[in-house]
Amino acid sequence: MIRSIISNHYVLFVLRLLLGLTFLFACIDKMSDPSGFAKAIANYKLVSGSLATLVATVLPWIELLCALAILFGFYSRGASMLLCLMLCAFTLAVITGLIRGLDIACGCFTLDPSVNRIGWQKVLENIGLILVSLVLLFSRSDKFSLNDISSQQHHSTE
Repeated sequence: MIRSIISNHYVLFVLRLLLGLTFLFACIDKMSDPSGFAKAIANYKLVSGSLATLVATVLPWIELLCALAILFGFYSRGASMLLCLMLCAFTLAVITGLIRGLDIACGCFTLDPSVNRIGWQKVLENIGLILVSLVLLFSRSDKFSLNDISSQQHHSTE
């Protein structure tokens, strides 16, 4: 039954929308304030200030490109793999922060330090997004995507 649900073209399309829109909205605040995002990264105490600045500058653009790839269904498996790897890294960062007793903002959707604190709920949310990215990574459906449209046009010209 689960196999039929996760192979359903409509379910996969909704999952693409969910993951793509999540990362599209997540990158907006980070792109508009890279120095604030660098501070949010540095608060995890896992990387130095210069590496936090580099990550804060590059990561939102990777999130944006992956979000667009998934939303439009162009190289969506590669984007799903990248998002899955990033989500695993984010989840490990949150878990290590919780274990070390850090009381910090996540830095996920807003850079406001009073909002979206790290916690086990964030770990569960990330695990859910990891599962979505894995389903999309291993799905064979290109329905409702640019890949599907270009494939249909290619077949119609033959």
